[in-house]
Amino acid sequence: MTVRFADAFWPPADELAEAAERIRARLGDWPRGSAPWRLCLATPDAPADGDVLIVSAGDRAGQARASAVSRPVSPDAVAIEFGEQHAMLHAAGARHALEAAHPLADDWIAALAAFLDCGFAPVDALVLALAWCDGDETRSADAWPIDAARFPRIAGLPAAPEPPFPPCPAQLGLYPVVPTADWVERVLDCGVRTVQLRMKSATPDVLRREIARAVAAGRRYPDARVFVNDHWQIAAEEGAYGVHLGQEDVETADLAAIARAGLRLGLSSHGYYEMLRALHERPSYLALGPVFATATKAVAAPPQGLARIARYARFAGARAPLVAIGGVALDTLPDVLATGVGSVAVVSAVTGAPDYRAAIVALQQCFP
Repeated sequence: MTVRFADAFWPPADELAEAAERIRARLGDWPRGSAPWRLCLATPDAPADGDVLIVSAGDRAGQARASAVSRPVSPDAVAIEFGEQHAMLHAAGARHALEAAHPLADDWIAALAAFLDCGFAPVDALVLALAWCDGDETRSADAWPIDAARFPRIAGLPAAPEPPFPPCPAQLGLYPVVPTADWVERVLDCGVRTVQLRMKSATPDVLRREIARAVAAGRRYPDARVFVNDHWQIAAEEGAYGVHLGQEDVETADLAAIARAGLRLGLSSHGYYEMLRALHERPSYLALGPVFATATKAVAAPPQGLARIARYARFAGARAPLVAIGGVALDTLPDVLATGVGSVAVVSAVTGAPDYRAAIVALQQCFP
């Protein structure tokens, strides 16, 4: 794909635009992002929606304006403050600090523009740009960054829990996510061995009763793996196999307590930055998604699509078992498995099926 970047930089920067075009041409056929980003190499007096302010760590005035973008003054503008081997992205109400694994490439800003044009959110485009090395677009048939050793790390995170979370099998197989303990019993009875109980609204008494019943159902099958969504305290007290948490829960849950209880931990992710955040905790598995649009759960991230899931799998597959989730049905399951994940979570493909037993049999047959 040939893209012109002449209008992507302000003030105009011909060399950066040419480098961005070369990089973009080697990244493959990705749909362009809907946001018309403009990379500002000099800080405008009033950032506009879609502006990405690029600010050197030594630019005091630029730093002040970048810091202002951290507050919800201009919600659709972002700022990136960078040094020799680090960068911090400022967005409305948040800052994301990254430490690069190597000095920033001379063409990292051009790479940033190219990844933005591929439709990635600014924080994910920044992660990829920091993993970029000068001339990557000329070194191999596939220029895409996949080597985990070259990716940045998120600065300022506390150490991962000790002891680490117990491991899961690399291939978790079909992974129904169901709303009640009755459904847990049904799918286990059909031969499913990985299942998640996800109850979002229930009184404490009902919640504990359902979790206890689901865990008891799992104990009837020696190789069953019953995960509980969110409610890690009750899951630990009832002796569940594991818990699944979203990114928003990582900041509030006591991960060390979960590890000490011997529970496996599954973590959600919706892009490169969230994968870095999740993998830092050394989870028992990493969930990637949503693959397709889904009405079963409200998520902030848009559908990722098969091409992105395949890229995520190549980056993270050696570091944790992978579970793809989001809008997967029988007709799309083989393509999702072809991305390299070892498990696929489904919701309505089982609980919304006219005959859930027949649906489980058909879905199971797609797995090796």
